[in-house]
Amino acid sequence: MPIEFFNPPPAIIASGSKLGVELGGSKSIISIDEHHNLYSEGLIFSELSWGAFYQEEGLTDQINTFETKEFDSVREDPEALIKTIIGTIYDIMNQKKLFYGLLDFEVDAFLNQNTVIPGLKLDYKIINKLLEAHKKTRDQELFPKILSDAKGSHKIKLEFQGEKRLNLHLNGTKLEDYGEVLRMAKGFATGIVCTSRGAANMYIMSDNLVFKDDVIPELYIDEENLMIIEMGIERELLFPISWFRIDLGIKSLETLDLWEKIKDEPKLTKALEYYERYVLGLVQRKFKAMASTIGTDVGDNFENLSPIERRQALRDMAEAIRKLTEEYKK
Repeated sequence: MPIEFFNPPPAIIASGSKLGVELGGSKSIISIDEHHNLYSEGLIFSELSWGAFYQEEGLTDQINTFETKEFDSVREDPEALIKTIIGTIYDIMNQKKLFYGLLDFEVDAFLNQNTVIPGLKLDYKIINKLLEAHKKTRDQELFPKILSDAKGSHKIKLEFQGEKRLNLHLNGTKLEDYGEVLRMAKGFATGIVCTSRGAANMYIMSDNLVFKDDVIPELYIDEENLMIIEMGIERELLFPISWFRIDLGIKSLETLDLWEKIKDEPKLTKALEYYERYVLGLVQRKFKAMASTIGTDVGDNFENLSPIERRQALRDMAEAIRKLTEEYKK
């Protein structure tokens, strides 16, 4: 089911033509609202260049010169990175949204023999097909269209595809549902962005996402998704744009290069504690509503518990409700 992605970074809508191609990448902090729309909130980095092709016969697919179009980064500046994370966390809470994760896009026009996204390995024959398809996309200018809403916000239509798409398109109908999932989420998903009918389709090729502490995931390649992409390319229904990687949940911050250096900064620790209480409040509200329907008293002492005790209490309530639901269905 399509969702809307507001203020998408330039890398996901990178374009090209017979004269050249946009190359680069971005990493952004992404939030989610109660309707499951995604928002690009805080920029970790965005680097985009124009690679001009040689205009000589036989060399028209080789890059001659590079021109920087955009460069903005806080990933190597601890103070700026902390400021970005803190500001984004408070903005997310004030706007009654949730921290969805960190989203990377890498745009290389599929000119490399290997993928540039950590955690994803594909056969070079697939890469060559993506390369050929990207050239056709450039020549026919079949890149995603940017839309605007009444407030002038930029957005694109976005849809997750693949066997594990529900790991990214979360189950639920309200913010409390997403909060329950995201507070325990860790790991990443990687894949390929293709455009089709003006929308960006994110084909998940592999992931190691988990939503429980005691689960050890295994990486895989979604062969069926690869087959769908190949068929879509052959029928000129899909046009590959870029690579993507999503590190899900607030724990995704631990993947930042400077995390070990900044994680104990008092203002950042305080912001993360506020955010934890914010999410636990949402989840508690959900469980209270569920408990009331089955006559269970969750108690009035929740607010007095420590963060560790709260998490354990919520796990216990979730497990109890799950078992009661299974019994009810029987």
